[in-house]
Amino acid sequence: MKLKTLKDFNPAGKRVLVRVDFNVPLSGGTISDDTRMRCALPTLKYLLDKGASLVLMSHLGRPKGEKKPEYSMAQLREHLAEISGAEVIMAPDVIGVEVEKLSSALKPGQILLLENTRYYLQETDNDADFSKSLARLGDVYVNDAFGSAHRAHASTEGLARLLPSYAGLLMEKECSFFDKILQNPEKPFVAIIGGAKVSSKIAVLESLLDKADAFVIGGGMAYTFMKVQGKSVGKSLVEDDFADTARSFLDKAESRGVKVLLPLDHVVAAEFSASAKPELLDAVNVPDGKLAMDVGPKTIEAVRELLANAKTVVWNGPMGVFEFDLFAQGTLDVAKLVADCKGVSVVGGGDSVAAVNKFGLADKMDHVSTGGGASLEYLEGRVLPGVAILKGALS
Repeated sequence: MKLKTLKDFNPAGKRVLVRVDFNVPLSGGTISDDTRMRCALPTLKYLLDKGASLVLMSHLGRPKGEKKPEYSMAQLREHLAEISGAEVIMAPDVIGVEVEKLSSALKPGQILLLENTRYYLQETDNDADFSKSLARLGDVYVNDAFGSAHRAHASTEGLARLLPSYAGLLMEKECSFFDKILQNPEKPFVAIIGGAKVSSKIAVLESLLDKADAFVIGGGMAYTFMKVQGKSVGKSLVEDDFADTARSFLDKAESRGVKVLLPLDHVVAAEFSASAKPELLDAVNVPDGKLAMDVGPKTIEAVRELLANAKTVVWNGPMGVFEFDLFAQGTLDVAKLVADCKGVSVVGGGDSVAAVNKFGLADKMDHVSTGGGASLEYLEGRVLPGVAILKGALS
C-alpha cells in the first residue's frame, strides 16, 4: 500500500500536529547531539513555508508517567527556535484547556512545542481519550518519528485514527529505503549483520535470506555460528540455546546458494575489558583462554571482495567491541568499505549508526536510519504500527 505523504495535502492555514523524535541525549540540560532534531527540519520547514502552524509532540527519556523536570521538553525550546528560525512557544503541558487555547491562537509560521508525551501513561497505553485530547490541538496529523514508529502509542498510532494523517519527509525517506531492500533490492545484495547475540538478530537474518546474495556475520554473534561449524571459539560469546537456530540458518543459506562469510581471523584478548591487550590471531580457530573481540585484516579483505560489485548493502550491527577503542578497527574498516561501496548503502540499528557517527562517515552513506529498534523491526519484516496506519494497512 502507498504511504500518504506531505505532498498529498495543502497545509496552508492549518494547524499541523507533528510527531517528531526529539529524544536527544542531554548532559546537564545541554543537548549533546541534536541529530534527531536536525533530521526533522526538512518536514518542519516544508510545512512552515507552506503557511502552516505546527504543534510538535515528542517523548524525551523515560519519565514513566511522571512529570520530571529532567525530562522536560522545555530544555529543547531555545535550540529548536535557533535551528528552525521559527518562533517556538513552550506549552505548559501535553493536553488540557490551556494547551488548547495556545494551539487555537497559533499563527502561520509559529511552533507550539508540547511537553513530554510520556509524562502520561495514557501515551504508551495508546489510550483513546488521550488521543482525542491530542487531536483537539490540530487539524491534520503528520508522523515524522520513524524511531518511534514501531510503537503503537497515542501520538504515533492513535492520532492517525482521528485526523487526516500523513508521513513526514523523514518518515517517507526511511520507508522508501527499507521498502526497496525488502521488496526489490538491486543485485548483488550483501547484508552485513553484526552485534553481540544471535537471539537479537536471527529474525533479520531469516527475513533477508530470500533477498540477499551474501551475508557477512560479525560481532559476538558470529561465534555461535562458528561453533556449530566445529570451529574452536575459546572464551568467545556463544549462545548454546541458539545452536540449532544457527545451524538451520547456515543449512538454508547453503541450499539456496547464499554465501555466508564468518570471521577468518580475529583480534583476541584474555579478558573482556577496554584495557585488555589486543592480539592479532591469524587463524580461524580461537584458542582456549582467549576471546574474540574484533575481526582481523583477512576478514576485512574478504568483505572488500564481497562489496566490490555490490549494488545494495545493508549494515546492521558492529563487527566487534567497537566501543573499546583498541577493538574498534574491524568496525571502522567495514564502515569505510560500506561508505566507499558504489551500490546503495543503508545503515540501520543503534550500534551501527553510533559507529558511523563516531568515525565521521555518516555523510558518505546513502541512508543512515534514525530508528534503532524501528529499523531492526522493519528489516525483520514486522509490521510497524506507526507506518502501517499511514498506509491504511490497519483498521
